[in-house]
Formats: sequence, structure tokens, C-alpha cells
Amino acid sequence: MPFDHNSHYHPLLLRHVPPGARRALDVGCGTGRFARRLAEAGLEVDAVDPDADVIAAARALGGGICYRQEDVTEAELGRYDFISCLASLHHMPFETVTKLRDALNPGGVLVVLGLAKPRSAADFAQWHVLSPPLNLLARAVVAAGERLNGGPDHTIAPRVRDWTMTMTQVRRESARLLPGSTVRPVLFWRYLLVYRLGWSA
Repeated sequence: MPFDHNSHYHPLLLRHVPPGARRALDVGCGTGRFARRLAEAGLEVDAVDPDADVIAAARALGGGICYRQEDVTEAELGRYDFISCLASLHHMPFETVTKLRDALNPGGVLVVLGLAKPRSAADFAQWHVLSPPLNLLARAVVAAGERLNGGPDHTIAPRVRDWTMTMTQVRRESARLLPGSTVRPVLFWRYLLVYRLGWSA
């Protein structure tokens, strides 16, 4: 794929890193692209993924990150100021967000860039009307850039699985498990969930 939908949102996700944050956890890190962005921002980063191949690729790229081949639902977690979960929550029970919530330091932020099925008219409009033409445009721009820079990046990507939750279910479960969290659809068939420990609804 010449256009990485998750990487498109890295700048947005980085804006949610709380001031003074020191430690971060990237869940479902894949080859570590976002984990490296967090490290470049000055954070001490742990990154977990159950796929041995992508963890090996991530370690080979370096960056001073602690990569762990683990299933986060079973892993022992430390305490973090920022936790990110990019297009990986649908690979595990949604209730995993409570484990991530409990790993936050006071004032810490959890961000989920997730995938869900649209349910409202606004969701359908954003994902099925706006996203396809913008996706084609983005792919064309990135492909042109790759031709100018020697070809595409062939770094392996983690396995992908279809998602089953609807946006209605995501909003309901987020409100129940992460009181005070916000959930909104964003382009390219994704939603953004943001929770800060200590926020009130």
C-alpha cells in the first residue's frame, strides 16, 4: 500500500501527548513507526506487539525503544504518561482499554486510533463519501513521492483482521469503561478515542 492511513494521523496523535510526559507505551506497535516518533519527541518508549516478524523488523530499525513481543492482554505493564493504540484494538477484546487505563499515571492520556463499522448518517458521510476520493488522492501523491525517492518502502506490515464493532458500540463501551472519554470518526474509516485519567464526564 503506497499510503499508510495510520501514519497520516501521527501528527494528530502526538498533539495529545500531555505536557511533561516522560514514558509512553505503544500497543500493537508493528514495525515501530509511531514508537520512533514518540522517542524522537523525547519520551522513553515501550512498544508491544504479538507478531514476531514485525518486532524483529522494529528492533532492526533501532531508535532506543524497548520492543517486546507480547500480547498486551497478558503482559505486565508499567506506568505511563501516554499510551497509544493504533489500528490494533480490534485484534483484542475492547475491554482491554481498562487495562490500558489502569496503566496510566495521573493526568496520563490514552489515545486509540480504531476501526469500526459506521452507524450514523455522519459516520456514513465521512467514511463512504469523503474518504474514498481523498484516499485515492493521497495514494497518488505518496506514490509520486516514492518514485522520486527510489521506490516504495517494503518494510513488512503486521497481519490485518476485519473489525466487528460498530461506532454505536464503540461510543457506548467507551462511555462505560472510560468515563469522560471522547470518540469521533475521522477520515479513512477510522475513529479517534481520547481519554485522560482524571477527566470528568
